[in-house]
Amino acid sequence: MRASKSLSLRERDFESGSLLPQGEGLGMRAVNLRTKLGKIFNVITIQLMSPIIRIAIESDIDGILNLQSRNLYANLSATDLADGFVTTPFTADLLRQLLDLSGVFVAVHERKIIGYLLAGDWHFFSRWEIFRLMISRLPELGFMNKEITVDRSFQYGPICIDRDWRGSTVFPNLFALMRSSFESRFPVGVTFINKLNERSFTAHTRKLDLEIVDEFEFNGNSFYTVAFLTSAGYSDESHA
Repeated sequence: MRASKSLSLRERDFESGSLLPQGEGLGMRAVNLRTKLGKIFNVITIQLMSPIIRIAIESDIDGILNLQSRNLYANLSATDLADGFVTTPFTADLLRQLLDLSGVFVAVHERKIIGYLLAGDWHFFSRWEIFRLMISRLPELGFMNKEITVDRSFQYGPICIDRDWRGSTVFPNLFALMRSSFESRFPVGVTFINKLNERSFTAHTRKLDLEIVDEFEFNGNSFYTVAFLTSAGYSDESHA
C-alpha cells in the first residue's frame, strides 16, 4: 500500500506505461527506461560538446597560430599534405589587423581553437604577390551574371580545421558565419585552391557548392579560383 497518493514522475511512467511497451515485466521496463534516459543523456552531452562558432577576439590569436603551424604547407610531410593544408602564413600582427576588419572567425571546443577562417577585402590581401595576380585577373571573370571586381568582391580564406574535427559541421558552420557577416558588404566571395589540395577542393565544391571561375599558375604551382554569392537573394539595387 502506498504511503502517499502523490506519485513521482518515474512511478507515474511505470504505472501508466507511457514510456514503455505494455505487458512487460518490471525488470524489462527498468532496462528500457534506463536505455531511453541514456539516449537522452547522450544527445544532451553531444549538444553541450558542440564547438562554439564565433567572430574571433585577440585572445584567440595564439590558438590560431598554433593550429596554423600544425597545418602549414611548409611544415608538413608528403603524407600529411594529402589530408589538407594551408598555404598562406599569417603573423600575430596580421591577424590583429584582420580582427579590426571583423575578418577572423573561430571554432572553439573546450577553450581550444579547433578551426579558423580568415577573410577580408582585396586591399588587405594585396600585400601577397599571389593575390595581386588574382586581382589582375578579376576583370576577366564573372559569376552568376555578376562582375567580379575589387570593390564588389572579397577574398575568403585560408580556412583551417583541426584534423580531429574534419568531416564534422565545423567547416560549413564557420563558412556560414563568414558568409552572413560579409553579406552586407560584398555580393561575391572569391578564393584560390592549390590543385594539390584535393581535400580542400572537394570540400569547397561538393559540400559548399563553390564554382570554378578561373585557373592560374603561380610559382610553379597550379591553382583554381572559386567563387560564391554571399546571399542567394542578393540584389544589385539593395547593395548599391
